[in-house]
Amino acid sequence: MTDQPDLQASDVVVDLRDYRSSKDPLPVTFHRRELDAILWVYGRMVGEGEWRDYAIDHMRDKAVFSVFKRSGEMPLYRIEKDPKLAAKQGAYSVINQHGTILKRGHELKQVLKVFDKVLRLVET
Repeated sequence: MTDQPDLQASDVVVDLRDYRSSKDPLPVTFHRRELDAILWVYGRMVGEGEWRDYAIDHMRDKAVFSVFKRSGEMPLYRIEKDPKLAAKQGAYSVINQHGTILKRGHELKQVLKVFDKVLRLVET
């Protein structure tokens, strides 16, 4: 005879954190360093008069930083973080207003270089 009582399904103890995470996974978010890099580019473009507003969306499958010229319009650009693509083409991408992927990669700072303007020497 064993000293263990007979366990039934109603007697099983489940960690509440494990249960919640399995039922409703946390959304994908931008980390502090990622937001710093994005907001640095955003501040530069606001200073140049190119951009005026932004929105951040955290969803189950990806995080999106949208940039607007005017708040009532479609976003000019979307900076997306999709962890499912991290092992393939890279988790980060910049997408324009028409849905075209302008740049994609594994490093956010490299992807954000798509917003760097090329300086040209103009002779007068």
